[in-house]
Amino acid sequence: MSLTGKAALVTGGSRGIGAAIARRLAAEGADVAITYTSSAARAAEVVDAIKASGARALAISLDSAAPDAGREAVARVVDEFGRLDILVNNAGIFPNGPLEEISVDDIDRTLALHVRAPLLFSQAAAAVLPDGGRIITIGSNLADRTPYPGITLYSASKAAVAGLTRGLARDLAPRRITVNAVQPGNTDTEMNPADSADAAADLPNIPLGRFAHADEIAAAVAYLAGEEAAYVTGTTLTIDGGYNA
Repeated sequence: MSLTGKAALVTGGSRGIGAAIARRLAAEGADVAITYTSSAARAAEVVDAIKASGARALAISLDSAAPDAGREAVARVVDEFGRLDILVNNAGIFPNGPLEEISVDDIDRTLALHVRAPLLFSQAAAAVLPDGGRIITIGSNLADRTPYPGITLYSASKAAVAGLTRGLARDLAPRRITVNAVQPGNTDTEMNPADSADAAADLPNIPLGRFAHADEIAAAVAYLAGEEAAYVTGTTLTIDGGYNA
C-alpha cells in the first residue's frame, strides 16, 4: 500500500492498459479518478473495482483531446479527493494505414490526443501537484523503432511524448516532481488481442515470445508513481519483451 493517502488521475482509464493502471494504483492505496469518452458501463466497472479495493473512485466523461479537458479533469479530482498527487496520461488511439490515406483530420486528432493533451493535462496538474508529485505518460516502443509501414503518424506522435517527458522533467525538477514515460510494446488488450491474425504475424519479432499483459505495464507505472522511483525522471521505460533489442 505504498500510495496510501495519494490521489491519482488516469486518462483513458475505462479499458485496457488504462483500466489496469487504475486498478493497480488503487491496490497500492491511492484514490483514483479515470476519464473516459464512450463507455460509461466499462468506466463504472473500473470504478466498482477500485471501490472494492477500499479506495475512493471517480469516473469523468470527457474528450481528453479537448483544449479544456485537462483543467476540467484536474478540477474535478481536487474537488472530489481534495488533492492530486499522480497524473497518468494514458488516453490514446492507433492510427494506421497507407501514407497516402492520412488526412489532415487524422493528423490533428492524433497529435491533439497524444501530444497536446498530455502537455495540457500536465500543465493543469502541475498547478496543484505537491512537491514530489508524479507525472507518467504512456508512449510506445514504436517511438524508437518503426518496424513496418503504415504507422508513420502513430510513431511520430509517440516520439513526441519522449521529448515532452524530458522537457517537463526539467521544468518541474525544482519541485521534485518526476516526469517519465512508459513505452509498451504489443500488449494483450481488446484493441490489440494476442490471438489475432496480426498478432501471430508479429509474434516472431518478440524475443520473449508473447504479448505483454496489461498488468505488467501497470506494474511499471506503479513503480514510477511510488517513493522508490523518487530519483527517476526525464526517462522512458520500454516494456516490449525485447522487440526493440
